[in-house]
Amino acid sequence: MMREVPMRYVKANQVGIVAFVLLSFFFNQPLLLGILWMIQVVGLASAGKLNLFVRIAKLFIKETGTETQAAELQRFNNVLAVLFLTLALATAAFGWDIAAYAFSVMLLLAASAALLGYCIGCTVYFWYKQFRAGRKIGGI
Repeated sequence: MMREVPMRYVKANQVGIVAFVLLSFFFNQPLLLGILWMIQVVGLASAGKLNLFVRIAKLFIKETGTETQAAELQRFNNVLAVLFLTLALATAAFGWDIAAYAFSVMLLLAASAALLGYCIGCTVYFWYKQFRAGRKIGGI
């Protein structure tokens, strides 16, 4: 049986990502990206159980609806978020501000698109699974 994650927790994590990235831009503070990186890494390492955004959502969002996302897909998306945050922080540490902003914007756009109903990470995951299965993707 495949493990599922309630969408309200997936959305809470996405809102947290969007908020932290926007705040880091607004205050010109990469430290906020570092805090976001820690939240995502802890959440990834604990299979979401210790994700700060999910824990906060559990306090305020009631158990309604049955929409879920596969835990495997949620984990893949979290890995992508950690990857983009790592690249943003690493490039910022080297003083490559344009690259740092680019990686941050990519994460912001992906999380924002997911909140609006289109999961870019899900599409990448599908392509990855197709590639692993040896199938051609869209005539490629």
